[in-house]
Amino acid sequence: MPLPTELLQLLEALPEPRIVVDTAYRILAANSAYRREFGENPEVIGRTCYEVSHHFDRPCDQQGESCPRQQAWKSGRPSRVIHRHHTPRGEEFVEVELLPLRDAADKTTLFVETMRFLGGKHLPAPVLGMVGRSPSFLQMLELLERAGPSNTPVLLLGESGTGKELAAQALHRLSPRRDRPFVPLDCSGLPETLFESELFGHEKGAFTGATQRKAGLVELADGGTLFLDEIGDLPLTQQVKLLRLLETGTYRRVGGVETLRSDFRLVAATHRDLQRMVEDGTFRRDLYYRISAFPVRLPPLRERREDLPLLVAHLLERLAPQRKVRLSPEAMARLMKHDFPGNVRELRNLLERALLLADGELIEPRHLTGFADGPCTEPERASEAEILPLDEVERRYLRHALEQLGGDKKALAARLGISERTLYRRLRGLL
Repeated sequence: MPLPTELLQLLEALPEPRIVVDTAYRILAANSAYRREFGENPEVIGRTCYEVSHHFDRPCDQQGESCPRQQAWKSGRPSRVIHRHHTPRGEEFVEVELLPLRDAADKTTLFVETMRFLGGKHLPAPVLGMVGRSPSFLQMLELLERAGPSNTPVLLLGESGTGKELAAQALHRLSPRRDRPFVPLDCSGLPETLFESELFGHEKGAFTGATQRKAGLVELADGGTLFLDEIGDLPLTQQVKLLRLLETGTYRRVGGVETLRSDFRLVAATHRDLQRMVEDGTFRRDLYYRISAFPVRLPPLRERREDLPLLVAHLLERLAPQRKVRLSPEAMARLMKHDFPGNVRELRNLLERALLLADGELIEPRHLTGFADGPCTEPERASEAEILPLDEVERRYLRHALEQLGGDKKALAARLGISERTLYRRLRGLL
């Protein structure tokens, strides 16, 4: 089917790589920007988009990937997703936007596909410091890409070890503030008495030991991004002061009287259930709504096992760049069966130990130590014929629950609906 000359001329005048695809996924036209970025092969015309972009033999939505085609077709409006496309430089993350074109009978007959490299031109894998290609990983990456250019506060939700700080850095790099500071603060790592001084700074003589004026992290983050990690651990007394900062953009140094201003983009992160904490009265409702305008969930490693080979290769290259180490098929199979309650952080630790234990360039199952034997980290189960004392059942359950929460006793107490004091008393008696 010949395409209108006007459409071809418009396609050629646009700066982003674009192709025209018919309803059978065949590429009918490609502009110069597409050929420049994705190769000069003239045989691209007539081939399917999923074959050229993904090297698939079927459409990507039949291969477990999200595809904007169905949504665009149903809604009649543009739809976009994040994909990994093959380019002359290797696989790269690309934002794909599909625009449906209708004929005179108001029937969708063509799609214009626009491709934009995520976060800038030619970002290599791992993109923005993160590694993966699973659907859940790409969906998370798409949300980061959508939120990045805005000034909207983002709340990153996920278990310990899922890479929340990497996601916060990605948001910063995707934003117009990328050339300004990225300032992180771990809210769980500071005593309550020091948090205010660390965040807002202090004047000389404000307290014992304050021998000179100190700029706070809010001041350092002016024009950039302030990342508050584990914000769920912030005491209520400090939540009030943070809320005032977010509402007014103003603050005072500890011991100071001058009102200062700071223009920053807030990214917060937590592994806790903040909505439940709001209901329990341990987290301010007004602060929750301030920080959670755009929540993004980071999937745990057990929900994206297909990313394990990529993550393993990436971590081995970082941990031992001078060695060409790889995992045996048996070692990889063992990792694939593990639930990874500590997520990517646990995987890194396992590989770091394995590198020390392996003398050659091949990591075997015997080198993977430090996690439970067996197919996965399911709680220990007694056989049907075995009757255990209740104390032993409770001991096994608490040990498993602690592993699942990365050793966070405060979170476990909240999940169990008991006080931390009661939990500590139980643990002392059982573990």
